[in-house]
Amino acid sequence: QVQLVESGGGLVQPGGSLRLSCAASGIIVNIYTVGWYRQAPGKQREAVASITMGRITNYADSVKGRFTISRDNAKNTVYLQMNSLKPEDTAVYYCNTFYRGTPYWGQGTQVTVSS
Repeated sequence: QVQLVESGGGLVQPGGSLRLSCAASGIIVNIYTVGWYRQAPGKQREAVASITMGRITNYADSVKGRFTISRDNAKNTVYLQMNSLKPEDTAVYYCNTFYRGTPYWGQGTQVTVSS
């Protein structure tokens, strides 16, 4: 059974940093594309970043240059390093993957950027 567990969210001041983790079980993250998404109150869920088997990364324009997605194969974990955080980054962050055509989501971790 595929499980994704996010952690690392919290309250941070504008300009601060957080690192989110997505620990996977039931799949091997280095052979599947894993993505980070976020959903702010009253808004649709949006893609933030993704990393492929070949470590090709993609980012939403709104986070380019501030966020970095990476993968630790030994820990079967995908990270999202978030720097220069802005209030508009406030959202619940989810990680996602597809396994045998089925999407899997974690439970989400709350990120709040506020002074």
